[in-house]
Amino acid sequence: MLLWLGLALLLVLLDQFFKVLILGNYQLGEGTVVTGFFNIVRVHNTGAAFSFLAGASGWQRWFFVGIGAVAVVVMVWMLKSHPGQRLFSLAVSCILGGAVGNVIDRLIHGYVVDFLDFHAAGIHFPAFNVADSAITLGAICLILDEFLRVRRAGR
Repeated sequence: MLLWLGLALLLVLLDQFFKVLILGNYQLGEGTVVTGFFNIVRVHNTGAAFSFLAGASGWQRWFFVGIGAVAVVVMVWMLKSHPGQRLFSLAVSCILGGAVGNVIDRLIHGYVVDFLDFHAAGIHFPAFNVADSAITLGAICLILDEFLRVRRAGR
């Protein structure tokens, strides 16, 4: 279990490191063109994924902190309950690290700092961060783990 908690901690540290760099070097809305399809930008997201509830009156900050806190407890329990399942534990660790990274932002700033901006043909994907990437990778690994589990059960 320590390996998986260590991975989650590493993801939190990476996420917070890059967010500190962005906050120290960019003003809100500023950005740098990196390629024809990728920019570094500073965006504040008071909502959840894809700015869900971003326009709410402020209650969403504590709502998402609460959800994150409950999720952390559940994920630590899941890691403890399934120590031999490597892909599953990797997935949960990634989600755990990402969730903690974004909860830290909400507690400190009242919003999540996003800075990775991909775009094509004038269409921008919503900006995201290292924590969001870890959560996405974890979700992909969970789906893969379930496909593999069902496949093994069918033999």
